[in-house]
Amino acid sequence: MSQIKKMTLDNGVRVLVEPITHVKSAAIGLWCKTGSRHEEPAEAGITHLIEHMLFKGTQTRTAKEIAEAIEGQGGSLNAFTDKESTCYYCRVLADEVTGGVDVLCDMMLHSLIDPEELTREQGVVLEEIKRSQDEPSDHVHELHLENRWGSHPLGRPIIGTPESVSSFTQSDIQKYMDRHYQADSVLLSVAGNVDPQEVWRTAEAVLGKLKSREPSLGIERPSGKPSVNLVNKDVEQVHFCIGTDGTSVHDPEYYTLAVLDAALGGSMSSRLFQEIREKRGLVYSIGSYSLSYSSGGAFTVYGGTGPQNWEQVQELVRVEFDKVMADGVDAEELKRTKRHISGSAVLALEGMSSRMMRMSRNELTHGRDIPIEETLSKIDAVTNEDIKELANRILTTGLVSTTAIGPFSEA
Repeated sequence: MSQIKKMTLDNGVRVLVEPITHVKSAAIGLWCKTGSRHEEPAEAGITHLIEHMLFKGTQTRTAKEIAEAIEGQGGSLNAFTDKESTCYYCRVLADEVTGGVDVLCDMMLHSLIDPEELTREQGVVLEEIKRSQDEPSDHVHELHLENRWGSHPLGRPIIGTPESVSSFTQSDIQKYMDRHYQADSVLLSVAGNVDPQEVWRTAEAVLGKLKSREPSLGIERPSGKPSVNLVNKDVEQVHFCIGTDGTSVHDPEYYTLAVLDAALGGSMSSRLFQEIREKRGLVYSIGSYSLSYSSGGAFTVYGGTGPQNWEQVQELVRVEFDKVMADGVDAEELKRTKRHISGSAVLALEGMSSRMMRMSRNELTHGRDIPIEETLSKIDAVTNEDIKELANRILTTGLVSTTAIGPFSEA
């Protein structure tokens, strides 16, 4: 039975607390339901840049003092931006929860967005873009979604472009934050050895005056365009993504895709890993993953192989797609795959950060707690017929896109 306690402040800020009394720490997340898909085309990368800027100093703390307030007390501090949300989070000892909440809220509500710091941090992000482009095994994933979804908001890279990142001013950032960092978008979540009443009192004091806004509109489901996109680069391997559209977090086939994904490429015992790496030695890395958003999603096989093996690897991936479309998975494989997914979900609950992330995403996505028992039940309910039906709907040759970075100049 879940012990998650939820309170909504008068202004709409949501607060989740899961007390776990046998640990000596807590994970704290301050979330804003805004990500790169909420940006206008000219704002590409601004959400990610804001994430960087909130570490650069507030009205009462310098950047160094922000770090020392958490790390100097034995904790850790970080943040991330994705397509649909931004999260500022920390791990702290149990007696430092109030201080951790205060620091995260101070960053979100009182950052200076100093113009000189902004210029410096734009330089940092530009270097981050260059690093990503220098790493084809990373960059190919962004290129793949861009090629598949085009100008759709979910197809744009989270990090933005050199041109857009360089253009932002203090005023641009403040306007974007005024538009998106509002009470109904904010969620505070804490998992660990905490007193819920203490968290709620702190939240009320520091977040209770945040203003609300009009709810943002949803976006249309992206519809991927099948294509082959080969990018010539002087590297030793071909780094590739082969994929198709997947499911949204709200689709009934969400758990079916989770099982299909795990069977095809989700582990070392998966079909792709066994057939292409273990049996033939054609790759070092190969796997698959699914991305599910509020509107639509993607399923992708990825890996890296030598140019001389590239054609064969593509053929073998297609063979595995055809097999699962024709026959699905056998009973023993289905049982083993479900056990792998369920076991991973349960083991993740051993960590406070994982618990905090899980309850936060459930609240932001579904507006409720989803007990682990419900998740396990839905995984267990997936049948082989479900898998075959979904595979035939998304893995047909005419629906699949390929993106690859490699030495293609002689092709």
